[in-house]
Amino acid sequence: MRAREMFMHQSVRPLAATLVAASAFFAGSTQASCGAAFCSVNTTSGMIDLPAEGQTRVDLRFEFIDQNQPRSGSRDVAVGEISAHHDEVRTINRNLLATVDHVFVGGWQLGLTLPVVDRSHTHIHNHHHEGAVLHLNDHWDFTEIGDLRVDVLRALVRDHHQQVAVRLGVKLPTGSTTVTNDDGDEAERSLQPGSGTTDLVLGGYWRRVLQGGGAASIGMAAQFATGEHDDYRPGHRLQFDLGYEHPLTPRLTLPVQLNVLLKARDQGEEAEPEDSGLQTIALSPGLSFEAGGGLRLYGFYQRPLYQHVHGVQLTAHWSAVLGASYTF
Repeated sequence: MRAREMFMHQSVRPLAATLVAASAFFAGSTQASCGAAFCSVNTTSGMIDLPAEGQTRVDLRFEFIDQNQPRSGSRDVAVGEISAHHDEVRTINRNLLATVDHVFVGGWQLGLTLPVVDRSHTHIHNHHHEGAVLHLNDHWDFTEIGDLRVDVLRALVRDHHQQVAVRLGVKLPTGSTTVTNDDGDEAERSLQPGSGTTDLVLGGYWRRVLQGGGAASIGMAAQFATGEHDDYRPGHRLQFDLGYEHPLTPRLTLPVQLNVLLKARDQGEEAEPEDSGLQTIALSPGLSFEAGGGLRLYGFYQRPLYQHVHGVQLTAHWSAVLGASYTF
């Protein structure tokens, strides 16, 4: 038992060191603009459950993020309070994410995640014409497939009490980057359902079952665009998650997470680097229910504790996640 605990500490320390180094890199730069978003609650296998070798996990997750509050720095501002070429008004994100994970014998795991993005966005275009300023409302409303993500995980430690795993993934440019509105105007690149780039994802997690049936977990993932597409390169991002699950009954669990998200500024001629990049810390309590037969139902409510954005960006006062996973 003592040797196992020593190995656990040796495994977690490099993960923590990597986080500190990455945080130092991202803190000075960081992404987002007109409000396109995915909720940062982590519901991957390893954070809220742990499939055994040979098992497959299918997860369906719905997210709702209503970004109706313009923000500059760390304060809320009114629409148009800070003069700009266009004033952001509101973005509503309804995301559906389907994930399939299979754990192979030997500690290898393969995962596929495909999002369907239902997004509406409104901003006011301040058009200068012959010395006058025309205020035009621009609106987009679309439902599109997003970018497919493929993950390979390798377990370094795996037993009944704990697991330490590293993750290597790639985000593929399967989502459209040319969505238009009814007037034929293309949405801003950061609003599009796809980035057009192939991104590399590096990360890992540690999970340990505690005495009394609870569980603690740590997760980290960094995502880097490997190039640009049509003069647009999304900003790098880093996410760090702390999780704890408290059993209320043999089937009902109270999970809570602290989610830290850092996004770098977008780059390129089609980007808006002055209005992209952010740092957020959010608290995410939830409920998880084992319905039996391998079915798990869960929900989370996420509330930001701290938000800092560059320029003027749309933010949400809260977001929600509802999901179901089936392991067989």
